[in-house]
Amino acid sequence: MGGPQDLGSDCRTTLVWGQGYLGYDFGEHPLAPVRLELTMSLARSLGVLDELTVLEPAPAEEPELLSVHGAEYLAAVRAAGADPGYQGFGLGSADNPVFAGMYEAAALIAGGSRQAALRVWSGAARHAVNIAGGLHHAMRDSAAGFCVFNDVVLAIRTLLDAGARRVAYIDIDVHHGDGVEAAFYDDPRVLTISMHQDPRTLYPGTGSPGDVGAGPGEGTAVNLALPPGTSDEGWLRAFAAVVPGAVTAFGPDVLVTQCGCDTHHEDPLADLALTIDGQRAAYVALHQLAHRVAGGRWLAMGGGGYGVLRCVPRTWTHLLAEMTGHPIDPRTEIPSSWSDGLRRRGVAAAALPQLMGEGREPEPQLWTPGGESWLDRSIWATRNASFPLLGLDPLDPRD
Repeated sequence: MGGPQDLGSDCRTTLVWGQGYLGYDFGEHPLAPVRLELTMSLARSLGVLDELTVLEPAPAEEPELLSVHGAEYLAAVRAAGADPGYQGFGLGSADNPVFAGMYEAAALIAGGSRQAALRVWSGAARHAVNIAGGLHHAMRDSAAGFCVFNDVVLAIRTLLDAGARRVAYIDIDVHHGDGVEAAFYDDPRVLTISMHQDPRTLYPGTGSPGDVGAGPGEGTAVNLALPPGTSDEGWLRAFAAVVPGAVTAFGPDVLVTQCGCDTHHEDPLADLALTIDGQRAAYVALHQLAHRVAGGRWLAMGGGGYGVLRCVPRTWTHLLAEMTGHPIDPRTEIPSSWSDGLRRRGVAAAALPQLMGEGREPEPQLWTPGGESWLDRSIWATRNASFPLLGLDPLDPRD
Protein backbone atom coordinates (compact mmCIF):
# COMPACT_ATOMS: atom_id res chain seq x y z
CA MET A 1 0.00 0.00 0.00
CA GLY A 2 1.12 3.53 -0.70
CA GLY A 3 1.72 6.28 1.81
CA PRO A 4 -0.99 8.60 3.17
CA GLN A 5 -2.31 11.23 0.85
CA ASP A 6 -1.78 14.89 1.67
CA LEU A 7 -5.42 15.82 2.10
CA GLY A 8 -5.02 18.36 4.86
CA SER A 9 -7.20 16.44 7.29
CA ASP A 10 -7.44 13.04 8.91
CA CYS A 11 -9.03 10.09 7.18
CA ARG A 12 -10.35 8.06 10.10
CA THR A 13 -12.65 5.60 8.36
CA THR A 14 -15.40 3.32 9.62
CA LEU A 15 -16.57 0.35 7.58
CA VAL A 16 -19.99 -0.92 8.60
CA TRP A 17 -19.89 -4.62 7.84
CA GLY A 18 -21.37 -7.88 9.01
CA GLN A 19 -21.88 -11.37 7.63
CA GLY A 20 -25.61 -10.74 7.85
CA TYR A 21 -25.32 -8.64 4.69
CA LEU A 22 -24.85 -11.85 2.74
CA GLY A 23 -28.46 -12.71 3.56
CA TYR A 24 -29.62 -10.16 0.96
CA ASP A 25 -29.70 -12.92 -1.61
CA PHE A 26 -32.04 -13.12 -4.60
CA GLY A 27 -30.66 -16.54 -5.56
CA GLU A 28 -29.66 -16.99 -9.21
CA HIS A 29 -29.39 -13.28 -9.87
CA PRO A 30 -26.80 -10.69 -10.98
CA LEU A 31 -26.66 -9.10 -7.51
CA ALA A 32 -24.73 -12.00 -5.99
CA PRO A 33 -23.71 -11.50 -2.34
CA VAL A 34 -20.44 -13.31 -3.04
CA ARG A 35 -19.16 -10.06 -4.58
CA LEU A 36 -19.20 -8.55 -1.08
CA GLU A 37 -17.54 -11.60 0.42
CA LEU A 38 -14.76 -11.49 -2.18
CA THR A 39 -14.22 -7.77 -1.66
CA MET A 40 -13.80 -8.21 2.07
CA SER A 41 -11.46 -11.15 1.53
CA LEU A 42 -9.26 -9.18 -0.88
CA ALA A 43 -9.21 -6.09 1.33
CA ARG A 44 -8.26 -8.24 4.31
CA SER A 45 -5.46 -9.98 2.43
CA LEU A 46 -3.99 -6.62 1.40
CA GLY A 47 -4.11 -5.21 4.92
CA VAL A 48 -6.74 -2.59 4.11
CA LEU A 49 -8.99 -3.62 6.99
CA ASP A 50 -6.14 -2.90 9.41
CA GLU A 51 -6.40 0.78 8.46
CA LEU A 52 -10.05 1.27 9.43
CA THR A 53 -12.61 0.56 12.14
CA VAL A 54 -15.12 -2.20 11.40
CA LEU A 55 -18.55 -1.71 12.96
CA GLU A 56 -21.24 -4.41 13.09
CA PRO A 57 -24.49 -3.23 11.47
CA ALA A 58 -27.80 -2.96 13.31
CA PRO A 59 -31.08 -3.18 11.39
CA ALA A 60 -33.11 -0.06 10.73
CA GLU A 61 -36.20 0.08 12.93
CA GLU A 62 -39.65 0.47 11.42
CA PRO A 63 -40.03 4.17 12.38
CA GLU A 64 -36.75 4.87 10.59
CA LEU A 65 -37.85 3.00 7.48
CA LEU A 66 -41.15 4.89 7.53
CA SER A 67 -39.19 8.08 6.88
CA VAL A 68 -38.36 6.58 3.47
CA HIS A 69 -41.15 4.10 2.61
CA GLY A 70 -44.91 3.86 3.10
CA ALA A 71 -46.46 1.60 5.72
CA GLU A 72 -48.24 -0.54 3.12
CA TYR A 73 -44.99 -1.18 1.31
CA LEU A 74 -43.20 -2.22 4.50
CA ALA A 75 -46.03 -4.65 5.19
CA ALA A 76 -45.69 -5.99 1.65
CA VAL A 77 -41.96 -6.65 2.11
CA ARG A 78 -42.69 -8.53 5.34
CA ALA A 79 -45.35 -10.59 3.58
CA ALA A 80 -43.10 -11.32 0.61
CA GLY A 81 -40.42 -12.71 2.88
CA ALA A 82 -42.87 -15.35 4.08
CA ASP A 83 -44.53 -16.15 0.75
CA PRO A 84 -42.37 -17.40 -2.16
CA GLY A 85 -45.23 -16.72 -4.57
CA TYR A 86 -45.80 -13.12 -3.53
CA GLN A 87 -46.18 -10.50 -6.27
CA GLY A 88 -46.86 -6.80 -5.87
CA PHE A 89 -45.19 -3.47 -5.10
CA GLY A 90 -42.41 -4.42 -7.53
CA LEU A 91 -41.68 -7.60 -5.58
CA GLY A 92 -41.81 -11.06 -7.12
CA SER A 93 -40.44 -9.79 -10.44
CA ALA A 94 -37.35 -10.95 -12.32
CA ASP A 95 -35.42 -7.97 -10.97
CA ASN A 96 -36.67 -8.34 -7.41
CA PRO A 97 -37.54 -11.98 -6.68
CA VAL A 98 -38.73 -12.63 -3.16
CA PHE A 99 -36.73 -14.64 -0.64
CA ALA A 100 -37.13 -15.74 2.96
CA GLY A 101 -36.09 -13.04 5.41
CA MET A 102 -36.22 -10.29 2.79
CA TYR A 103 -37.42 -7.61 5.21
CA GLU A 104 -34.76 -8.40 7.78
CA ALA A 105 -31.93 -8.52 5.23
CA ALA A 106 -32.94 -5.25 3.60
CA ALA A 107 -33.43 -3.56 6.97
CA LEU A 108 -29.93 -4.61 8.03
CA ILE A 109 -28.34 -2.96 4.99
CA ALA A 110 -30.43 0.18 5.48
CA GLY A 111 -29.50 0.29 9.14
CA GLY A 112 -25.83 -0.05 8.24
CA SER A 113 -25.98 3.02 6.01
CA ARG A 114 -27.79 4.92 8.75
CA GLN A 115 -25.05 3.99 11.23
CA ALA A 116 -22.38 5.07 8.77
CA ALA A 117 -24.11 8.44 8.38
CA LEU A 118 -24.18 8.96 12.13
CA ARG A 119 -20.49 8.05 12.46
CA VAL A 120 -19.59 10.77 9.99
CA TRP A 121 -21.90 13.43 11.37
CA SER A 122 -20.94 12.81 15.00
CA GLY A 123 -17.23 13.06 14.18
CA ALA A 124 -16.55 9.52 15.36
CA ALA A 125 -15.15 8.99 11.86
CA ARG A 126 -14.16 11.39 9.12
CA HIS A 127 -15.29 8.91 6.47
CA ALA A 128 -17.64 5.93 6.63
CA VAL A 129 -18.65 3.29 4.10
CA ASN A 130 -21.23 0.55 3.63
CA ILE A 131 -20.31 -1.46 0.54
CA ALA A 132 -23.54 -3.47 0.82
CA GLY A 133 -25.55 -0.25 0.50
CA GLY A 134 -26.20 2.03 -2.41
CA LEU A 135 -29.60 0.49 -3.25
CA HIS A 136 -30.61 3.65 -5.07
CA HIS A 137 -33.54 2.47 -7.23
CA ALA A 138 -36.04 1.63 -4.47
CA MET A 139 -38.99 4.04 -4.49
CA ARG A 140 -41.22 5.07 -1.63
CA ASP A 141 -43.83 2.43 -2.41
CA SER A 142 -42.07 -0.12 -4.58
CA ALA A 143 -38.97 -2.20 -5.07
CA ALA A 144 -37.02 -1.61 -8.26
CA GLY A 145 -33.76 -2.57 -9.93
CA PHE A 146 -32.56 -5.10 -7.30
CA CYS A 147 -33.34 -2.60 -4.49
CA VAL A 148 -35.88 -3.26 -1.72
CA PHE A 149 -35.19 -0.48 0.82
CA ASN A 150 -33.48 2.73 -0.24
CA ASP A 151 -30.66 2.90 2.28
CA VAL A 152 -29.24 5.99 0.57
CA VAL A 153 -32.38 8.02 1.21
CA LEU A 154 -32.42 6.82 4.81
CA ALA A 155 -28.79 7.86 5.29
CA ILE A 156 -29.41 11.34 3.85
CA ARG A 157 -32.55 11.82 5.95
CA THR A 158 -30.52 10.74 8.99
CA LEU A 159 -27.94 13.43 8.24
CA LEU A 160 -30.61 16.09 7.81
CA ASP A 161 -32.37 15.08 11.03
CA ALA A 162 -29.03 15.16 12.86
CA GLY A 163 -28.43 18.78 11.83
CA ALA A 164 -26.86 18.83 8.38
CA ARG A 165 -28.11 21.90 6.51
CA ARG A 166 -27.01 20.76 3.06
CA VAL A 167 -26.07 17.34 1.72
CA ALA A 168 -24.51 16.72 -1.70
CA TYR A 169 -25.12 13.28 -3.19
CA ILE A 170 -23.02 12.02 -6.11
CA ASP A 171 -24.05 8.81 -7.84
CA ILE A 172 -21.46 7.25 -10.18
CA ASP A 173 -23.30 3.98 -10.81
CA VAL A 174 -23.88 3.25 -14.50
CA HIS A 175 -27.64 3.47 -13.86
CA HIS A 176 -29.48 6.67 -12.99
CA GLY A 177 -29.95 7.17 -9.24
CA ASP A 178 -33.68 7.58 -9.72
CA GLY A 179 -34.96 6.60 -6.28
CA VAL A 180 -32.71 9.06 -4.48
CA GLU A 181 -33.46 11.85 -6.92
CA ALA A 182 -37.21 11.25 -6.59
CA ALA A 183 -37.04 11.44 -2.80
CA PHE A 184 -35.37 14.86 -2.82
CA TYR A 185 -36.51 16.33 -6.15
CA ASP A 186 -38.16 19.34 -4.48
CA ASP A 187 -35.88 19.57 -1.44
CA PRO A 188 -33.40 22.48 -1.64
CA ARG A 189 -31.28 20.95 1.13
CA VAL A 190 -30.10 18.02 -1.01
CA LEU A 191 -28.12 18.25 -4.24
CA THR A 192 -28.34 15.04 -6.25
CA ILE A 193 -25.85 14.48 -9.07
CA SER A 194 -26.08 11.33 -11.17
CA MET A 195 -23.51 10.31 -13.79
CA HIS A 196 -24.97 7.42 -15.76
CA GLN A 197 -25.25 5.81 -19.15
CA ASP A 198 -27.64 7.68 -21.44
CA PRO A 199 -31.19 6.76 -20.36
CA ARG A 200 -32.19 6.13 -23.98
CA THR A 201 -29.90 3.11 -23.89
CA LEU A 202 -30.19 1.67 -20.36
CA TYR A 203 -32.46 1.01 -17.38
CA PRO A 204 -34.25 2.82 -15.77
CA GLY A 205 -34.69 5.17 -18.72
CA THR A 206 -34.64 8.35 -16.63
CA GLY A 207 -32.11 11.03 -15.79
CA SER A 208 -32.08 13.46 -18.69
CA PRO A 209 -30.15 16.75 -18.41
CA GLY A 210 -33.38 18.73 -18.28
CA ASP A 211 -34.44 17.01 -15.06
CA VAL A 212 -33.21 19.69 -12.66
CA GLY A 213 -35.52 19.51 -9.65
CA ALA A 214 -38.85 21.16 -8.91
CA GLY A 215 -40.31 23.93 -6.80
CA PRO A 216 -37.91 25.02 -4.06
CA GLY A 217 -35.57 22.25 -5.21
CA GLU A 218 -35.20 23.55 -8.75
CA GLY A 219 -31.52 23.39 -9.63
CA THR A 220 -30.67 20.74 -7.07
CA ALA A 221 -30.95 17.74 -9.41
CA VAL A 222 -28.09 17.39 -11.88
CA ASN A 223 -28.06 14.63 -14.50
CA LEU A 224 -25.09 13.82 -16.71
CA ALA A 225 -26.00 11.19 -19.31
CA LEU A 226 -22.95 9.52 -20.87
CA PRO A 227 -22.85 7.82 -24.26
CA PRO A 228 -22.28 4.05 -24.41
CA GLY A 229 -18.60 3.26 -24.77
CA THR A 230 -17.40 6.17 -22.63
CA SER A 231 -13.96 5.21 -21.31
CA ASP A 232 -11.69 6.44 -18.51
CA GLU A 233 -10.55 9.70 -20.02
CA GLY A 234 -14.00 10.73 -21.22
CA TRP A 235 -15.72 9.80 -17.96
CA LEU A 236 -13.17 11.68 -15.87
CA ARG A 237 -13.36 14.70 -18.20
CA ALA A 238 -17.15 14.74 -17.80
CA PHE A 239 -16.83 14.42 -14.02
CA ALA A 240 -14.39 17.33 -13.84
CA ALA A 241 -16.58 19.47 -16.10
CA VAL A 242 -19.70 19.13 -13.95
CA VAL A 243 -19.29 17.67 -10.48
CA PRO A 244 -16.72 19.82 -8.62
CA GLY A 245 -18.25 23.08 -9.82
CA ALA A 246 -21.80 22.08 -8.92
CA VAL A 247 -20.86 20.70 -5.50
CA THR A 248 -18.68 23.68 -4.63
CA ALA A 249 -21.45 26.13 -5.59
CA PHE A 250 -23.94 24.18 -3.44
CA GLY A 251 -21.67 24.24 -0.36
CA PRO A 252 -22.59 20.98 1.41
CA ASP A 253 -21.90 20.03 5.00
CA VAL A 254 -21.30 16.42 4.00
CA LEU A 255 -20.66 14.46 0.80
CA VAL A 256 -22.60 11.23 0.17
CA THR A 257 -21.56 9.01 -2.73
CA GLN A 258 -22.98 5.91 -4.37
CA CYS A 259 -19.98 4.09 -5.82
CA GLY A 260 -21.46 1.47 -8.11
CA CYS A 261 -18.74 -0.06 -10.28
CA ASP A 262 -20.92 -1.33 -13.13
CA THR A 263 -19.25 1.30 -15.33
CA HIS A 264 -16.49 -1.28 -15.91
CA HIS A 265 -15.81 -2.35 -19.49
CA GLU A 266 -16.48 -6.01 -18.64
CA ASP A 267 -19.75 -5.44 -16.79
CA PRO A 268 -22.43 -7.71 -18.28
CA LEU A 269 -25.38 -5.36 -17.71
CA ALA A 270 -24.20 -2.04 -19.19
CA ASP A 271 -22.10 -0.43 -21.87
CA LEU A 272 -19.60 2.04 -20.42
CA ALA A 273 -15.90 1.20 -20.73
CA LEU A 274 -14.01 2.26 -17.62
CA THR A 275 -11.08 0.25 -16.31
CA ILE A 276 -10.24 -0.47 -12.71
CA ASP A 277 -7.75 2.38 -12.99
CA GLY A 278 -10.39 4.82 -14.14
CA GLN A 279 -12.72 3.80 -11.32
CA ARG A 280 -9.87 4.18 -8.85
CA ALA A 281 -9.23 7.69 -10.21
CA ALA A 282 -12.90 8.52 -9.63
CA TYR A 283 -12.56 7.58 -5.96
CA VAL A 284 -9.48 9.76 -5.64
CA ALA A 285 -11.44 12.68 -7.09
CA LEU A 286 -14.37 12.10 -4.71
CA HIS A 287 -12.02 11.90 -1.73
CA GLN A 288 -10.31 15.14 -2.62
CA LEU A 289 -13.67 16.82 -3.18
CA ALA A 290 -14.94 15.73 0.24
CA HIS A 291 -11.95 17.32 1.95
CA ARG A 292 -12.14 20.45 -0.16
CA VAL A 293 -15.85 21.26 0.19
CA ALA A 294 -17.26 19.29 3.15
CA GLY A 295 -14.57 19.34 5.81
CA GLY A 296 -13.69 15.76 4.90
CA ARG A 297 -17.13 14.44 5.89
CA TRP A 298 -17.65 11.62 3.40
CA LEU A 299 -20.21 8.82 3.45
CA ALA A 300 -19.85 6.20 0.72
CA MET A 301 -22.02 3.28 -0.29
CA GLY A 302 -21.53 0.49 -2.82
CA GLY A 303 -24.16 -0.12 -5.47
CA GLY A 304 -24.14 -1.96 -8.77
CA GLY A 305 -21.28 -4.01 -10.16
CA TYR A 306 -21.68 -7.44 -11.67
CA GLY A 307 -18.16 -8.41 -12.63
CA VAL A 308 -17.97 -10.59 -9.55
CA LEU A 309 -14.40 -11.85 -9.95
CA ARG A 310 -12.47 -9.30 -11.96
CA CYS A 311 -14.06 -5.97 -11.10
CA VAL A 312 -15.99 -5.59 -7.86
CA PRO A 313 -13.40 -6.97 -5.40
CA ARG A 314 -10.57 -4.90 -6.85
CA THR A 315 -12.54 -1.70 -7.35
CA TRP A 316 -14.15 -1.63 -3.93
CA THR A 317 -10.90 -2.62 -2.24
CA HIS A 318 -9.46 0.49 -3.90
CA LEU A 319 -12.41 2.48 -2.53
CA LEU A 320 -11.78 1.27 1.02
CA ALA A 321 -8.05 1.92 0.77
CA GLU A 322 -8.56 5.38 -0.73
CA MET A 323 -10.92 6.34 2.07
CA THR A 324 -8.32 5.48 4.71
CA GLY A 325 -5.75 7.74 3.02
CA HIS A 326 -3.53 4.74 2.26
CA PRO A 327 -4.25 3.96 -1.40
CA ILE A 328 -3.10 0.78 -3.08
CA ASP A 329 -0.69 1.01 -5.98
CA PRO A 330 -2.55 -0.46 -8.99
CA ARG A 331 0.65 -2.35 -9.89
CA THR A 332 0.29 -4.37 -6.68
CA GLU A 333 0.00 -8.11 -7.27
CA ILE A 334 -3.18 -9.86 -6.18
CA PRO A 335 -2.26 -11.93 -3.09
CA SER A 336 -1.94 -15.62 -3.87
CA SER A 337 -4.03 -16.44 -0.81
CA TRP A 338 -7.04 -14.72 -2.43
CA SER A 339 -6.54 -16.32 -5.84
CA ASP A 340 -5.84 -19.75 -4.37
CA GLY A 341 -9.12 -19.64 -2.49
CA LEU A 342 -11.02 -19.05 -5.72
CA ARG A 343 -9.14 -21.77 -7.57
CA ARG A 344 -10.16 -24.19 -4.84
CA ARG A 345 -13.74 -23.23 -5.64
CA GLY A 346 -13.16 -24.32 -9.20
CA VAL A 347 -12.47 -20.91 -10.79
CA ALA A 348 -10.03 -21.16 -13.67
CA ALA A 349 -6.77 -19.29 -13.16
CA ALA A 350 -7.22 -17.48 -16.48
CA ALA A 351 -10.40 -15.86 -15.16
CA LEU A 352 -8.63 -14.23 -12.20
CA PRO A 353 -6.88 -10.85 -12.26
CA GLN A 354 -3.16 -10.72 -11.57
CA LEU A 355 -2.74 -7.08 -10.53
CA MET A 356 -4.81 -4.50 -8.68
CA GLY A 357 -5.04 -2.40 -11.83
CA GLU A 358 -5.23 -2.81 -15.58
CA GLY A 359 -2.12 -0.89 -16.56
CA ARG A 360 -3.87 2.35 -17.46
CA GLU A 361 -2.99 5.87 -16.33
CA PRO A 362 -5.99 7.97 -17.38
CA GLU A 363 -5.16 11.54 -18.38
CA PRO A 364 -8.41 13.38 -19.06
CA GLN A 365 -8.32 16.66 -20.94
CA LEU A 366 -10.08 19.81 -19.75
CA TRP A 367 -13.55 20.22 -21.22
CA THR A 368 -14.07 23.34 -23.32
CA PRO A 369 -17.28 24.55 -25.02
CA GLY A 370 -17.92 23.77 -28.64
CA GLY A 371 -17.05 20.09 -28.90
CA GLU A 372 -19.16 18.08 -31.32
CA SER A 373 -18.75 14.56 -29.94
CA TRP A 374 -21.71 12.86 -28.23
CA LEU A 375 -19.85 13.16 -24.92
CA ASP A 376 -19.14 16.88 -25.41
CA ARG A 377 -22.77 17.53 -26.28
CA SER A 378 -23.84 15.61 -23.15
CA ILE A 379 -21.57 17.66 -20.93
CA TRP A 380 -22.85 20.87 -22.49
CA ALA A 381 -26.49 19.82 -22.11
CA THR A 382 -25.98 19.25 -18.37
CA ARG A 383 -24.04 22.45 -17.81
CA ASN A 384 -26.52 24.47 -19.83
CA ALA A 385 -29.52 23.08 -17.91
CA SER A 386 -28.10 23.08 -14.39
CA PHE A 387 -25.27 25.56 -14.01
CA PRO A 388 -27.29 28.80 -14.30
CA LEU A 389 -29.61 27.53 -11.55
CA LEU A 390 -26.55 27.09 -9.32
CA GLY A 391 -25.18 30.54 -10.13
CA LEU A 392 -22.50 29.20 -12.48
CA ASP A 393 -21.55 30.12 -16.03
CA PRO A 394 -22.06 27.10 -18.31
CA LEU A 395 -19.62 28.56 -20.86
CA ASP A 396 -16.76 29.05 -18.39
CA PRO A 397 -14.73 25.81 -18.08
CA ARG A 398 -13.33 27.08 -14.77
CA ASP A 399 -16.76 26.71 -13.16
